This record gives sequence, C-alpha cells and structure tokens, in this order.
Amino acid sequence: MGKKRIVKKAGEGLNSELKNRALSRASKRKVVNGVLHVQATYNNTKLLLADEKGNTLAWSTSGALGFKGAKKGTPFAAAKIGELIGEKAALMGMKEVQVVIKGVGSGRESAVRAFATKGIGIASLKDTTPVPFNGPKPRKPRRV
Repeated sequence: MGKKRIVKKAGEGLNSELKNRALSRASKRKVVNGVLHVQATYNNTKLLLADEKGNTLAWSTSGALGFKGAKKGTPFAAAKIGELIGEKAALMGMKEVQVVIKGVGSGRESAVRAFATKGIGIASLKDTTPVPFNGPKPRKPRRV
C-alpha cells in the first residue's frame, strides 16, 4: 500500500504553530530602546533582541521556525525571523533599535529589512564581522 503523501501548499517550510508559540512567549515588560544582534552564517541565521544593558529580551533562529537543512541559511528564512522578532519588539513597545550584524551569510540584509517593516526605527547599523589580518596559511602548490 505505501505511505500517504501529504502536500503542503501554504507557508512553504514555515510552521505556523511554531510561530504562534514563539509569539506567545514574548516578554511583557515595556522597553523603548534596544539592540538587535544578527548573526548570519552560511548555514543559519540567528536574531537576538536585547535592551541597552545587554539583557536578552527575545531571540529566534531559522531552525526554530521549522526550516531544515540548506533552507535555514536562505534570505527567506532570515526575513521570517526578522518579522517574528519585529512583532515581539512591537508588543514590548520598542520604538528604536541599534543593529549589530555579524557574519557573511545571505540572510544579513533581509533579516534587518523584515524587522524594519514592523514600524521600529533603526538608529544605527554596525558590522562586527571578524576579518583576519593575514588569514590562514595558503595551500601548498599542486605538483602534477
């Protein structure tokens, strides 16, 4: 007989139950200014919302929203995380954030753009991606 095949049409990899659960756990305290940390690697994108002292208010990753494998590092997944954290920040009454971006992944810009669509102003953008002074030792020349 075999297994029944289930075809997903809406959402395309985004589980709405996971999003609703993440929004229900939003902090209840009111914060006006904050810092948004974006870590964009090749395989994943992480967003962390903190107050000005550095205390974590909310965070999320593309894996936490139900994306798996190579889809976690895509700009689409990063945009979905940005929207989710933006909604959490709006519930807290946040008006303005400073953005700190770290990493070279493809979700850097789309996460910040999606966050900004929720009506929260961006005061400054800072890139703290580590850059080596000389880098690793190059490979030996190939002998044929």
